[in-house]
Amino acid sequence: MVGNYRIIKDKTASGVMVVFTILSLILVVAMAIGLYLKSTDILAEHTLWDLLTVSEWKPMKNQFGFLAFLIGTFYVTGVAILIALPISLLMAIMLTEYSRSVVRKYIYPLLDILASLPSVIFGVWGTLVVVPLISDWVGPSVGTSTSGYTLLSGAIVLSVMVLPLLVSLFMEIFDNVSRELREASLALGATRWQTTKHVVLRAGLPGIIASTVLAISRALGETIAVLMVCGNLAVIPGSLLDACYPIPALIANNYGEMLSLPLYESALMFAAFILFFVVLFFNLSARLYLKSLKPI
Repeated sequence: MVGNYRIIKDKTASGVMVVFTILSLILVVAMAIGLYLKSTDILAEHTLWDLLTVSEWKPMKNQFGFLAFLIGTFYVTGVAILIALPISLLMAIMLTEYSRSVVRKYIYPLLDILASLPSVIFGVWGTLVVVPLISDWVGPSVGTSTSGYTLLSGAIVLSVMVLPLLVSLFMEIFDNVSRELREASLALGATRWQTTKHVVLRAGLPGIIASTVLAISRALGETIAVLMVCGNLAVIPGSLLDACYPIPALIANNYGEMLSLPLYESALMFAAFILFFVVLFFNLSARLYLKSLKPI
């Protein structure tokens, strides 16, 4: 009797988990379908090629070009990851391989606090600190006059936002690397840095890639902080000191005005669909690449 009850309980729990897994997949598909259906008006009015390859954004003249927004999104996210990735990787290596446990005891809460701060706080910090730094110091040092509301400002703010996430994930990855691998490397005469470089980093490479993809996905969808410091000009940035206009900022800035023009709502829904597709495609590509990697 007890055995049958345990079997029923186990099957019930398994069935519930399967149901919720299927529901999560259905939710993703439903979101994609909903965004596409909301985008049909703009797609009926303009070709997909024109929408993605034209940078003119003049809704009053029925011109909806998303190229500048796409490039701005990729640029600010890419620069942010280029800033955050080496810093977070070196921090994680230092904390896991070289520092004492007492140091990690105090660093962990600080990372948790930084990760839990609302994005608007990062935006305010960027406006009060990063923007004046860019306009008063960085711009004049390279002979450029800038307001400080630039692609570089947005990238710096985004890099600070994803830094605690990356450091925490990297530390978990390095902690899970087998201690025997480290000891075997040291026993063969390798230095601690050689062991870290050729053993720990290699063993943790799939996790590092997965963590980076997660950070990129968060940076791609960040709205408020980027909106406050990027300048929000629908132009293709020619340098780090030019303004940009990422897609999340476009949606947040203009959603309240969409009722004033017939195609405005559809255009903004199409922008959301583009962002959804980019994040989905990027994650699927990274997962396929991870499957091709051979474990150490």
